[in-house]
Amino acid sequence: MSTSFVQFRMEDSTKAQALVVCEQLGIDLPTYLRMCVTRLVRENGIPFSMKLEESRGLAAMKAASRIAEQNGNSEMTLDEINAEIAEARK
Repeated sequence: MSTSFVQFRMEDSTKAQALVVCEQLGIDLPTYLRMCVTRLVRENGIPFSMKLEESRGLAAMKAASRIAEQNGNSEMTLDEINAEIAEARK
């Protein structure tokens, strides 16, 4: 089976982040890229999601952000937040 060399550019910061994720998954970046292309061809499209589980803390922060946005107070300043806390403690 013959092989081809594939080369492309990406930002250094993106590559560094990708390397960290791959390391946490127990694979290297070239292996991940080969997996992607193989599955892309086999499935004739983007076939899978491979994610590290989101921490409960991060999920809670995202939920709090959504709730704040729904309630119209997502743009509060630190002073406004502290004033509300002080008021609630009275």
